[in-house]
Amino acid sequence: MPAQQPTTPSREPNSTRRTLLGAAGALALAPALARAQDKFPSRPIEFVVPWGAGGGADQLARRTGKLLEAELKVSLPVLNIAGATGNTGTAKMLSAPADGYTICVFIGDTLASLAGGKGRWKLSDITPLGIMIRQPSGLFVKADAKWKNFAELLADARNHELKVGVTGFGSVDEILVNQMNAKGYKFRVVPFAAPGERYTSVLGGHADIVIEQAGDVRSFLANKQMRPVTFFADQPQTGYADIPLAKDSGFPIVISQFRAIVVRAGTDPKHVATLAAAIEKVARSDDFKQYLTDELAFADSYIPADKAAAFLKGELDRIEANMPAKS
Repeated sequence: MPAQQPTTPSREPNSTRRTLLGAAGALALAPALARAQDKFPSRPIEFVVPWGAGGGADQLARRTGKLLEAELKVSLPVLNIAGATGNTGTAKMLSAPADGYTICVFIGDTLASLAGGKGRWKLSDITPLGIMIRQPSGLFVKADAKWKNFAELLADARNHELKVGVTGFGSVDEILVNQMNAKGYKFRVVPFAAPGERYTSVLGGHADIVIEQAGDVRSFLANKQMRPVTFFADQPQTGYADIPLAKDSGFPIVISQFRAIVVRAGTDPKHVATLAAAIEKVARSDDFKQYLTDELAFADSYIPADKAAAFLKGELDRIEANMPAKS
């Protein structure tokens, strides 16, 4: 009779036990995983600047981005994408998922490019999170330029074409220049997408004049390399009360430059609310108020998210109503 083989103990009970424990563990982790997925933000937020490095839009993103990191507890890497009067970078934001993980600086010049329905996208495609800074634009010349004042500049422009450095075609800059051309003056806009090139265009002779905000060229003003000849404003520019206003010379269109922070329309309202609340806290901080002072901007620049959309619509309506015909 053959020897009986020893019976191998079954492993089935242990396998079953491990399976049950694994399932129980997964169930226990499920609420934590769900909470992690629901948390916003839970990863870095890309901050698009539709202009080159060093300009006013770039400075705003880097200043607010640093402050927002402390509020949102995630990093906000800045991505500069210049071109098409800010539309190239804005298109980058609009092509990203509407999840709140891509925000963008949006300025008056880009808004102006939408006037008359010319843009490839609409104002309703973005959701503003806040208007951060508002400043009047002015005309600046080289410190030793032959024109002592705005009157002399205009007299020269009656007979000679003068080049004006601007942010881009279709911009607020071009609108303000065109209102002068509509009265017989000869100003030719020359676009410079890179802020640094635009700022220094008058110093290197690539332009006779540059249209800009005083805060963006304050280092050139402080170093006596550049000086303003007029401002497109309803009241004197902070720090330059002696410089005449363009409206007093017959150019009534006043469109102050603004810089806002926006996100793609359709983003989860809860995510929008989180971002807007953090931005408002930053805008009301002493640090940001000092930034507005340094930039020679309006002290009441900030407009919260719940009023920002109406502001943008009003600005677009005003731009469209005042666009002069090109000469």
